[in-house]
Amino acid sequence: MVPILEMKNIVKQFPGVLANDNVNLIVEKGSIHALMGENGAGKSTLMNILYGLYAPSSGQILFSGEEIRIASPKHAIEHGIGMVHQHFMLIPALSVIENVILGKPDNKKVLELKNDAEAFVALGARYNMKIDPYALVSDLTVGQQQRVEILKAIYRGAELLILDEPTAVLTPQEVTELFKIMNQLKEEGKTIIFISHKLKEVFAICDTITVLRLGRSQSSVPSASTNSEELAEMMVGRKCFLDVDKGPYKPGEIVLKMEHVFTKGTHGALSDISLEIKKGEILGIAGVDGNGQDALIDSITGLCKVSDGKIFIKGNDMTNSSPRDVLEQKVSHIPADRHKRGMVSTMSVKENMILISYYKKPFSSGGFLNWKYIEKNAEEIVESFNVKTPGIEEVIGKLSGGNQQKVVLGRELSRDPDFVIAAHPVRGLDIGATEYVHETLVAERDRGGAVLLVSTELDEVLTLADRIAVMYEGRIMGILDKEDYDVTRIGMMMAGQNK
Repeated sequence: MVPILEMKNIVKQFPGVLANDNVNLIVEKGSIHALMGENGAGKSTLMNILYGLYAPSSGQILFSGEEIRIASPKHAIEHGIGMVHQHFMLIPALSVIENVILGKPDNKKVLELKNDAEAFVALGARYNMKIDPYALVSDLTVGQQQRVEILKAIYRGAELLILDEPTAVLTPQEVTELFKIMNQLKEEGKTIIFISHKLKEVFAICDTITVLRLGRSQSSVPSASTNSEELAEMMVGRKCFLDVDKGPYKPGEIVLKMEHVFTKGTHGALSDISLEIKKGEILGIAGVDGNGQDALIDSITGLCKVSDGKIFIKGNDMTNSSPRDVLEQKVSHIPADRHKRGMVSTMSVKENMILISYYKKPFSSGGFLNWKYIEKNAEEIVESFNVKTPGIEEVIGKLSGGNQQKVVLGRELSRDPDFVIAAHPVRGLDIGATEYVHETLVAERDRGGAVLLVSTELDEVLTLADRIAVMYEGRIMGILDKEDYDVTRIGMMMAGQNK
């Protein structure tokens, strides 16, 4: 096959950071090519260079055999390169068709939408993506918005389409539909670069896989000639154990009990939530992001008010208690937004380690902080969780996102909790750190702790959870035991159907 894209010796230097270090990438025309690597491996930087968002410090880009220089996304589109970003680049207040034609060079002062809308509808029918061109983007589901982004790129003439983590916000059924669309595009001669960290999906859809590590290209291999273990080792640089060993399921006393809980307001609304979590179990919350998971956690941790219903922790009525009172029940909280809820960016690593416990012995005594113990404790957590930092005095805001997350995880899981609330605990972590976190959560469960795991990664929930509750628009659609796990049924519940 003929290469449609060659990126040769691409270097991208930011102040103090070498993001791409002589990266080489060859993508064959009419193929689906995976680009994989840890967080910070340089994938997004490389694709942002290809799409004209960054200028390379050095290197060559050849497209269809000719060297090109891409100064902006406009130039990329003119060359036939389109990109669907992980966070969609649509304007919610505009209609679908207004978003699609935005920035077209042949636009007139007075837009004539009818012809464009008809062409867009015909294009959608061709790929079985029916979208009302006059609907407001704000009224579309996440899956529909993604289809608009794909159709927009094709409408603008993309021959090479970059998909950045496209399945992160989709239900299993929507993933299946996306893969059908990708295969159809491939059959028509289009080329797709698929950025993902999900090994199962990469093997299901991709022809070739390129791995980046520490800003360098490690290897490009046909997907048929490798396996998950080899890919994980290429990404991390060591062998990883992708399966988690769990002890037998022996649930004990109830740790968390929610009875007909309702909330409302800026945190999102919960509607009649009732559930229990027992000692020795992991309850997983599955659902597309934004369906009440934040409100569920905030209601338990005292960060939002319950308008009706009761919440009990270890038999104590903690409804509308303060966050500190909740944490005093030996509750640990790994928040979904580490910057907003989990850390203070301008403080040092060691100071962030004591945000929860600074007022208690042995961290302080008689109103004075015990810095000797604080430093010893911080060093131990940094070592245990493999936090990459120049030292515990380093300002946490200067660390990478993954290492910031490790600091939060280390602080919370080192507090010997009875109940762990883990919201997206491995977001931003590489495979090696993910392996460690999963093992740690299972160890908490095996020693008799209760774990509430909230994740939009269905594979993570299926792997770790003893029971799964599926959320949709602030309601629990159903709670499934391990023997009843069915991906199709869970996907339907994630989309609001329970039949």
